[in-house]
Amino acid sequence: MNKLLAAAALGIALTGTASPALAKEAFTGVYIHGVDTPFTLKTGEHGADVELGYRFDKAEALHFIGSPAPYVIASVNTQGDTSFAGAGLSWKLGSGPVYARPELGFVVQDGPSNRVTADGQHTELGSRVLFEPGIAVGTQLSPRVGIEASWVHISHARLFNWHQNPGIDMWGARLNLQL
Repeated sequence: MNKLLAAAALGIALTGTASPALAKEAFTGVYIHGVDTPFTLKTGEHGADVELGYRFDKAEALHFIGSPAPYVIASVNTQGDTSFAGAGLSWKLGSGPVYARPELGFVVQDGPSNRVTADGQHTELGSRVLFEPGIAVGTQLSPRVGIEASWVHISHARLFNWHQNPGIDMWGARLNLQL
């Protein structure tokens, strides 16, 4: 857990250099951990994840990619399986009551460095540092409160081992509070 706190602190420090120091939006969510999708292999992980994060004001300096909002995130697995923390960029698409939010970040994870199934298949995540793409569909419940259905994926995208990349997918819901 100390690694996750250090990674979250680093993410906050790095993100703060690209945007104002005050968070624009805080979010929290609950996710099903280890959902089987075409992007993953079975890792044997399960349980629920509790996610906390902050989204900063849009980074106008990144206008050439749509002025995304930098964010920091920490996700803790309730069963002691893989947890992670990191930072990334988030785009809110749509101005109506329903919107989409694609995200792309990097996280540091605390899963096992070596995990092999009975048939010899490696299911460790292959690297401590992973990509963290995701997408959410949400709606504003009030001017300050929104709710989103969200998918989060963590993996190394086969960059560190072409034959092994189980990845982990999480499906859940999160509540956003504009500050």
